[in-house]
Amino acid sequence: TPGSSPRNLLDMDTFSKSDPVVVLFVQVSGSNEWKEFGRTEVIDNTLNPDFVRKFVLDYYFEEKQNLRFDVALFGAQDFLGQAFVALGEVIGSQRGRLERPLTGVPGKRCGTILLLAEELSNCRDIVTMQLCANKLDKKDFFGKSDPFLVFYRSNEDGTFTICHKTEVVKNTLNPVWQPFTIPVRALCNGDYDRTVKIDVYDWDRDGSHDFIGEFATSYRELSRAQSQFTVYEVLNPRKKCKKKKYVNSGTVTLLSFSVESEFTFVDYIRGGTQLNFTVAIDFTASNGLPSQPTSLHYASPYQLSAYALALKAVGEIIQDYDSDKLFPAYGFGAKVPPDGKISHQFPLNNNVENPSCAGIEGVLESYLQSLRTVQLYGPTNFAPVINQVAGTAAQVTDGSQYHVLLIITDGVISDMLQTKEAIVTASSLPMSIIIVGVGPAEFEAMEELDGDEVRLSSRGQYAERDIVQFVPFRDYVDDSGNQVLSMARLAKDVLAEIPEQLLSYMKTRDIKPLRADP
Repeated sequence: TPGSSPRNLLDMDTFSKSDPVVVLFVQVSGSNEWKEFGRTEVIDNTLNPDFVRKFVLDYYFEEKQNLRFDVALFGAQDFLGQAFVALGEVIGSQRGRLERPLTGVPGKRCGTILLLAEELSNCRDIVTMQLCANKLDKKDFFGKSDPFLVFYRSNEDGTFTICHKTEVVKNTLNPVWQPFTIPVRALCNGDYDRTVKIDVYDWDRDGSHDFIGEFATSYRELSRAQSQFTVYEVLNPRKKCKKKKYVNSGTVTLLSFSVESEFTFVDYIRGGTQLNFTVAIDFTASNGLPSQPTSLHYASPYQLSAYALALKAVGEIIQDYDSDKLFPAYGFGAKVPPDGKISHQFPLNNNVENPSCAGIEGVLESYLQSLRTVQLYGPTNFAPVINQVAGTAAQVTDGSQYHVLLIITDGVISDMLQTKEAIVTASSLPMSIIIVGVGPAEFEAMEELDGDEVRLSSRGQYAERDIVQFVPFRDYVDDSGNQVLSMARLAKDVLAEIPEQLLSYMKTRDIKPLRADP
């Protein structure tokens, strides 16, 4: 929820101070179109307004969410200036506070705008509850019932969405279910008074479970069980209509209910955790001579190479979370001057002491420079550069630094065993690895490294966390020719797992975010 506070605005009123309003526009993904999202209240007669009205936006780490703030005078068409910013920049800035100069009025200093972002707190609460039932209706011919519960949250349009199923307790009319946890947003979307419907079923092997009855409650009502047992009558509407003496189909008792806050990705970023971004680019001969249009490294005057496009798409999002904007960048699989030795981790900027480049543009410049000076060769070895970043990550493990390594490659990996070992070792460190495969090769080995289907192992030792995300570049080159949109999709898919991977590291180490000052 960004709030805004412009400072030292242009004074446009002849007889009094200005009456400013801020209008927020959101850029439509993959286009140049801006849509109005909302406006603040108008504050009378001031050049330093503090606006109260907040804008509530959905935040996605893996997307570039461009915002534009226009400051204008209420009622008049006078324009006082504007600021462009990505939502990630506000969240990634110190304590979620970002000050930007207002521009857009030629020859005038328009003042500044201060943006504040905070996460809505009820998005992060997690509930643990336990329920039992008494005297449920008997549904099975030979035995008792095999009851289980199904929880549904209600939607704005009156429909219901299933959000939890308990386990089945066999052959009893008085089941006690295991305690379970569920995020508050899954249970009620953060609205404490929204209906939560609970159905009681008798389990049948063939899937035609028998309906025993239902009851309704809300998060607010459930939460009262923190101080007392709450008993719900289970009612079967059809039985109720048919039988005059029908009382209920049993009762369900809420035995316990507790809430705790789960830390989120934003908590750690606001608490000062820095994302350190490192790039490694494949310079093996299988890419083709960079001067030839068939080469994967070929950049025409009109079109960046697949390597440059992938680097830009991912880097431009991650850089918002790295305060110094200095990115170490390496190449692998080339013969390097002056002596033509094969290297699997040569700095693109040719500076062994300091391989960092200034900004994504700096990385691109060094990459293009390296293409002119090194000889593409082989083999395709990943392990050296993974171990290099792992070595840096191992130096600071207190949660203040998290490393993301982007490897862009044309494919078939030569040191699979060493790479698996390097990844298994790195899985206990504060780091994630993104692999983008360019060109037409088969990438089966990369799918194995990704570990989504089967947890990666090396010499009998399994990776502690899944830290690798692989995508083939070709899946994102669409026929429509909208490169901006297709690269946004690529970035979204490779970055989507980073917040969870960072959280899994913090959780297993019991690292709490540093408190950002309120």
